[in-house]
Amino acid sequence: MKNQALCRRLDQVTPVPCPCGESTRIITRSDNLGFNLHVTLIGDSTRHYHRECTEVYTILEGTGKISLDDQVEEVGPGSVVVIPPLVRHRLWSDKPEKPVRVHIVGIPAWDPEDEHFE
Repeated sequence: MKNQALCRRLDQVTPVPCPCGESTRIITRSDNLGFNLHVTLIGDSTRHYHRECTEVYTILEGTGKISLDDQVEEVGPGSVVVIPPLVRHRLWSDKPEKPVRVHIVGIPAWDPEDEHFE
């Protein structure tokens, strides 16, 4: 099978509600690329973990905090957070009226069956 280039714009994808807030899922598991790319608005996410997926969060807008197991870090534009499998994580905004805008890459691609809540 020949490799195919993919060009998709953020405004071509309809955002969907998720436990983290609202996610625009630009590249998904169904694209068969081995990763996903979501842009998610997070006011206060639900603590969760993945058994298989490593996630990389890049904060685009807003400020907040992220808990990684028992560690809490401040995040803002330009912050990059790598979340390996099994690390319980939750991100929340410092300002409830202004969600944090996060670029999320998951490897392998996010699978709803691999999202586990406590």
